[in-house]
Amino acid sequence: MNFKDFSLSEETLRSLSEMGFEEPTPIQVSAIPLVLKGKDIIGQAQTGTGKTAAFGIPVVEKCRKGKNPFAIVLEPTRELAMQVSQEILRIGRYKKLRVLPVYGGASIQRQIKALKGGTDVLVATPGRIIDHINRGTLSLSDIKMVVLDEADEMLNMGFIEDIETILKTTPSERQTLLFSATMPLPIINIAKRYMKNPEKVKINTKEIVVPEIKQIFYEVREEDKLNALSKLLDVEDPKLAIVFCHTKREVDEVSMKLSQMGYNAGALHGDYTQTQREEVIGKFKRGMLDILVATDVAARGLDIKDVTHVINYNIPQNPERYIHRIGRTGRAGQTGIAITFVTPREYRHLRLIEKTARAVINRKRLPSTEDIIKARQKKMNKEIEGIIKDNKHTDYVSAVSELSKQYSLEDIAAAALYAAYGVTKSVYQEEQGASRSQKNGMVRLFMTIGRIDRIKVADIVRSIVSEANIAYSRIGNIDVLERFTFVEVPEDLADIVIRAVDDMMMKGRRIKVEKAKAK
Repeated sequence: MNFKDFSLSEETLRSLSEMGFEEPTPIQVSAIPLVLKGKDIIGQAQTGTGKTAAFGIPVVEKCRKGKNPFAIVLEPTRELAMQVSQEILRIGRYKKLRVLPVYGGASIQRQIKALKGGTDVLVATPGRIIDHINRGTLSLSDIKMVVLDEADEMLNMGFIEDIETILKTTPSERQTLLFSATMPLPIINIAKRYMKNPEKVKINTKEIVVPEIKQIFYEVREEDKLNALSKLLDVEDPKLAIVFCHTKREVDEVSMKLSQMGYNAGALHGDYTQTQREEVIGKFKRGMLDILVATDVAARGLDIKDVTHVINYNIPQNPERYIHRIGRTGRAGQTGIAITFVTPREYRHLRLIEKTARAVINRKRLPSTEDIIKARQKKMNKEIEGIIKDNKHTDYVSAVSELSKQYSLEDIAAAALYAAYGVTKSVYQEEQGASRSQKNGMVRLFMTIGRIDRIKVADIVRSIVSEANIAYSRIGNIDVLERFTFVEVPEDLADIVIRAVDDMMMKGRRIKVEKAKAK
């Protein structure tokens, strides 16, 4: 089957072709014909199954321009509102559809001005729509279609009363489409009260957990999880990875420790402001962060196509959450890997997830020291090959020529690699031993730079490692405060670090470092 079988307009077919749509997904095959016939539908499908186009295509096809909006799509988060509005805008490109995202955290005056200018489709969060209704800056009197997307997530976020208020404000003869991954009782009640004989469209769990996602679990004791995570990151070398934790505190701790260990990691949880959230997500999308450590709540609405790995640092609390998490990878026909850490007590819960997801989650052994060394060397070889291909090494040819009078080329190359990477079995084992024994004999250093200077933990770690020439694993806790930072280092290395880092430039300013005064 292809999109021409839906008898779509030439404009929409042209848009879909340019977007790379080749054949419809199961949810699109089931939903689009029903919506085009004017039916109310209840679609049970996860993120990543193509449900945005399942309602977006019919909205574009049925839309009729007028003074007030023709359709409204309700989303649980700002990010989803932005993403869905962009996709509908692309689908409706050649129909010249006006699509307006409306959400909290943005200038309401700018939204009021845009609403006065006219729009065809509103994609919005419920709270901001209620705000506009109360201000009298938005009329829903001409709404012909209402889409409730991610309805269970909107329920979890406390939007159920707002949704009912919005539905009561729209004409009773409207068409209503409801999409939800799960069907809790309050969502079923909304369907009963506000929908007309809805047709049910359900994508079964086998189709939700796409075969392109490789599912693995490792048995790991709670206290060994961070070490296990670093091993897997070294061996897997993900392009983009999301690490899920249960609590905000754990997100901060895991993110900080990863940064201290030299990984390019960032954190995301409910305490972040909208500006901070957008900055972190933007960096992750652009590849400026390789690893995003997040809570389930903070990850709502994330739709990033190039996520190669999802890692459950803690096993999800329910099977639906597992399905939702791992759906962040294996998007758009790409392959993905879902990794779950399981403690010995959690096997029963793991079996429940397997049963619900109708999938076999294979057990694997954690990488050995040899595996990690091979992975590091493979990455190193790839980087060196890139340097040679791009001719970035030519300035050092004369130095190699001079050294070759005394040493073999093999020794010179090996020594240069050691200086650049230090990737040897003995060095790795030394790092591991140091990380286990560094709790005692630590001192705190005081640095005159903080959050106000936009300094990150990773910046501190890189500076100390490169300037003082010590292993990252020797560095303890780092607390970046508003105007200054505390860093823990081994007592026997404190003076070395102070001499190396004191008076150096960081983030455009010269910093001072000294031993912190006793608390």
